[in-house]
Amino acid sequence: MRSMTKLRSWLSGGVGTLGIIGLWWLAAITVTGSSEKISYSPVPTPIEVLQQFGTDGFEFFWKNASVTVAEASIGFLWGNLTALALAALAFMIPKIENLATQLAVITYCVPIVAIGPIIRLVIGAPDSGEPAGAAIALAALSVFFTTMVGALTGAKSADKAALDVVSVFGGKAWHRLIKVQLLSALPSILAALRIAAPAAFLGAILGEYVGGPDVGFGPAMVNAQQSLEVARVWALALASGAIAGLAYAAFGSLAKLVTPWARGN
Repeated sequence: MRSMTKLRSWLSGGVGTLGIIGLWWLAAITVTGSSEKISYSPVPTPIEVLQQFGTDGFEFFWKNASVTVAEASIGFLWGNLTALALAALAFMIPKIENLATQLAVITYCVPIVAIGPIIRLVIGAPDSGEPAGAAIALAALSVFFTTMVGALTGAKSADKAALDVVSVFGGKAWHRLIKVQLLSALPSILAALRIAAPAAFLGAILGEYVGGPDVGFGPAMVNAQQSLEVARVWALALASGAIAGLAYAAFGSLAKLVTPWARGN
C-alpha cells in the first residue's frame, strides 16, 4: 500500500514536471519581443537554457554558487541560533515572551529589500570574491521569524503532565525546557528549518543586489540581464531554484530521520 502511494506521488510529480516544461516551451514560442521596447525574446526554450549550461560550464556556476551558498549558510546559522536562543530565553523568563514575539514580527514585517541598503552602509562592501556582509545579514533576517515561531509553537505543545513531573522533582525552568519542551518542539523546529533553508538562500541573493559582491548568483544575474543574455538569466534562476529545493529536501530528510514519531514529515 505504501509503495503504491509512493508510486502515485512520483507519477503525479513527473506529470506535473512535464506539464510545466510543456507550458514553458509554449511560452517560449508564443511570447516574443514584438513591442518597441523589447527587441529580444524574453522566454528562451528549454533547449536554449540547456545549451547555456553547457556553454558556461560547471566552473561558472560553481564559482557563483559557492559564494551565495556561503552567504546563505552563514546567515542561516546565525539567524537560527539567535531565534532559538531568544525562544529559549522567552520560555525561561515568561515576562519577555511578548517582547520576543514582537521582535520576531518586526523582522518579518520589515521589507528586506528596503533595509538592505542601510545594512550595506553599516557593514560596507566585501573584498573581491568574498561573501557580502549585507547578504549574510538579509539571509539571517529571512529565517529569524520562521524559526522563532516554530520553536515557540512546538514548545507550547509540551505535555502538561510531563512538565508537572519535572516541577514536582524540583526541576527549574531550564530543566523543563531541556527535558520536555525541547523534545516536544523538535518536529516544529525542524519543519521551520526546512522552510528557512530556501528562504536564507533567497535572502542571500537579494542581499547581493545591494551588498556589492563581484561574485555570486545576484551579480551574475545582473550582469546577464544588462547584457541581454536571456538564456543565462534563466539558467542562473533555475540553478538557484534547484539549490533552494535541495536545501528544502535535505532538511525534510533530516526531519524524518531525527523525528520519526512526528506526522507529516
